[in-house]
This record gives sequence, structure tokens and C-alpha cells, in this order.
Amino acid sequence: MNLPELGAFLRTRRDRIRPAEVGLPQGPRRRVPGLRREEVAQLAGLSADYYTELERGSAKNGVQPSAQTLAALARALRLNVDERDHLFHLAERPVPPSATGSSAHVQPALLGLLDRLSNTPARVITDLHETLVENDLARNLLGKSPAHRGPAASFVYRWFTDPQARERYPSEDHPHHSRVFVADLQAAAARRGRDAEVTKMIAVLRRRSQEFAALWDTHDVAVRRMDHKKIVHPTLGVIELDCCNLLSEDGRQRLLWFTAPPGSLGAEQLELLSVVGTQDLGVTEGTAPPEGLSAAESGSQR
Repeated sequence: MNLPELGAFLRTRRDRIRPAEVGLPQGPRRRVPGLRREEVAQLAGLSADYYTELERGSAKNGVQPSAQTLAALARALRLNVDERDHLFHLAERPVPPSATGSSAHVQPALLGLLDRLSNTPARVITDLHETLVENDLARNLLGKSPAHRGPAASFVYRWFTDPQARERYPSEDHPHHSRVFVADLQAAAARRGRDAEVTKMIAVLRRRSQEFAALWDTHDVAVRRMDHKKIVHPTLGVIELDCCNLLSEDGRQRLLWFTAPPGSLGAEQLELLSVVGTQDLGVTEGTAPPEGLSAAESGSQR
């Protein structure tokens, strides 16, 4: 691992980003042209001390960034695909695919839009409904996404295999969501062609869920672009919202956000989300925080 080059690369990427580009205030006493180290650490969900050691490029403390940490840094520093790949090469980690999997590189256009959605719950997901990155309001609304890998990283997979995945939705709405998820997955599977990831997930779901198998055999297809949802929040009760989707050009990623008509009860409840926070949501039980992260910080990396 080329730690000195890795540290130098991180410093130069940090210096080029202006706070406004990532939703941070400029501040009157800023001494550096770009971001501060602690700001990058915050954006990536890392401890400030851990990120500082990475930039210093010193091996004395045994700093070995994981693929998950590198992916979080690539998002925080707004790296393009070539820069992301370079970061992984310097750390001697296998370069992940650019557009698939829960560690996929978020497309910069979607990430830029997410940064501007500071007053509405929003997240970027893959076409298999794997959460890549989300804002605080999305975590407040939906709870923290568990740090699963493989098929279980997909909310669609968990919807049909884990009863807890449905707890945020009224039971009378479950059949509708099941149909929507399966129709959307049909479109994603056809778009991906002979993709091993989606083929494996569909095969496992057919074995584990009779409901999924029956819906899959209807061959209904519809890309999800907008839906009306009821979210059961543990503090605010049932919140009625419109769920909107903006797809990337290749359809592999989408920006998903929630909104409500002005003056509606749903709009009032959305305003309360930032006040309620996540104090009653907690870190998923039994989930160890990623390398370099504290338990309190691990939620911001998804």
C-alpha cells in the first residue's frame, strides 16, 4: 500500500472542494481554500483522528482503509470514476464496479442533487434498491439501513425475506408495495441482461418467498417513478408522502425523495423530522461499525 501517495492524493482532492459544494457553510474564519480534515471525516462518516492518519500517510498506526472506507471517501470528496479507481489502486484494494452493488460509486450528478435536498428526505439507491448514500432526514424517516452485503443489501430482497423490513409500512399497503417492487425488479433484470447479481437474487427469492414467486410469474413490469406512501414513524405516527424517483441515464441508480403538498399534515410532519432526529432509532442491533468508524458515526456512511 502506497500510504504517502494515498495521503497526498486525499489532500489535493480535499483542497479543491469548496464547502458550498457539499452543503457546508463557508464561515468567516476559514484558513484553507477547500475542506478541513474534520469536515471530510464528517462527510465520510469517519473519525477525525482516523482520517488525519490517512492523510499523513504514516504506517506506524497500522492504518489499512477498507473498501467501504474508500468508497465513503470517494463520495465525500466527489471523486469521478477515474479518481475513485486511482484511490483504490493506491490502497491496493480491488476496484468495485462503478454502477452495481451496495458499494457502487454514486453518480456525481445524483450526488450533487442530493446535496441540495436539505429540507426533504432523500437517498441514492441502485436499481436493486440498495442504499448508496442518504441524508439525515431520510434516516430519520425510514430508520438506518442495516449494513448488509450480498442480496440482503437490497431492500427488495429484505422485503420478501425479513418481516422487520415491512414494519415502517401499514399492513394493508403491503400487497401494493410487493407488486410495485416486483414489477420494478422485472425491468431492472431485463435491463441488466445476464447479470449474475440479479440472477442470483431472483433465484433465491423464488425459493424463499411464495409471494415473490407468484408475482414474478405474472411478468408485470413497471419502472417505479412515483408512488404515494404511508410511512409508520415511531414518534410521528403515520406520515402520508409522495415518493419521487429520478433515474440516471443508464437506469442503474436513482435519486429517491419524499415530499408532501404544502399545508398538508404530511408537510408538517416532515418539518418535525429534523427536530425528532434519530435518538429513538439507534444503530442496527448486532451490526459492528465499519473500520475506522465509531458506532455513532457508522450511520452516515450508507
